[in-house]
Amino acid sequence: MIWVVFAVLTGLAAIGVLWPLSRARGASSDGDTAFYRSELAGIDTDLQRGLVSESDARAMRAEAARRLMRTEGAREDNAATSGTTWRRRIAALASIVIIGGVSLGLYARIGNPDVPDLPLEARRQAPPDTPDLMMAIARIEAHLAKNPDDGRGYEVIAPVYLRLGRYDDAAKAWANVVRTLGASPMRETSLGEALVFAANGHVTPEALAAFQRALALAPQFQQARFYIGLAAAQAGDKTRARDIWTKLVAEAPVDAEWAGVVRERIRELGLPEADASADGRPSSEAGQAIAALPDADRDTAIRGMVANLAARLAQDGRDGNGWAMLIRAYMVLKQPDDARAALAQARKALADDNEARARVEAMASELGLGG
Repeated sequence: MIWVVFAVLTGLAAIGVLWPLSRARGASSDGDTAFYRSELAGIDTDLQRGLVSESDARAMRAEAARRLMRTEGAREDNAATSGTTWRRRIAALASIVIIGGVSLGLYARIGNPDVPDLPLEARRQAPPDTPDLMMAIARIEAHLAKNPDDGRGYEVIAPVYLRLGRYDDAAKAWANVVRTLGASPMRETSLGEALVFAANGHVTPEALAAFQRALALAPQFQQARFYIGLAAAQAGDKTRARDIWTKLVAEAPVDAEWAGVVRERIRELGLPEADASADGRPSSEAGQAIAALPDADRDTAIRGMVANLAARLAQDGRDGNGWAMLIRAYMVLKQPDDARAALAQARKALADDNEARARVEAMASELGLGG
């Protein structure tokens, strides 16, 4: 195991640092002592020969004697401290053993040597918040294991599963949302969508049933209608898929980004265009005439049409599709306050028509006006 190799290398490094500190300072050898003694004898010989004076000889003897005493003292100190040196060595080796043992013991208790390493490329590609996200998911999962009827918890974690590619888990979570919180167009459609992703893009019977339940609650719910068209295309009914998608594009807001995807799907069917053009432009003569006007005149004409529609609904407000068109038109014209006012009026006018009111509520939810 690599941790054993690391431990051995750490011990060797510690020995390399501590061992020199445990060594005693070296003393002079016997050769040094003999040299100083021969130096004293040489001074006496030089004095007898008259090469040095008596006073110089005394000074030279004193200096040689001092060096000789230092040498002898070092020898005695070395002999006295030899036992201390070995104690220092033993203490150093014990420190190495104790430090290494304690470190390995702590790691074995609080570490996890069996966790595989994370390659550098994987660390580079991982999102910065992945560890926090994984911990949050683990906490939610633990909570749901203890509280299996917490629909809000499932509703929080289901989109996260979908984003992480855990499509089966997302489908189970959305099924639990519907079970605990009840069905809605968005919840049923989200359940069906997760089932489609789990089936590699194929609309399974279970997914189709979820989309149909969503449309039963809100017949104009766009996301469910798209998948109904996809199911028809996968079943070989290209004409029905074209009609569904063409109508969907025709009713799309002007700035809807998803409309381009649906248009591409229509072109892939390889069929002639339906009554409404695939790019969402109005097919009526009045609509085409308005589209041909200059920008300023076209805006005035559109606002006039919206005003006429609002006036008609004020007299007879039982037209659910008309209210949905009016609310969308106000949002396209950047008049959210008017859209909210129209939504409030529609709720009152359609109080006795649950189906029409559901269509309006679905439209409002898509546009961010629900509540």
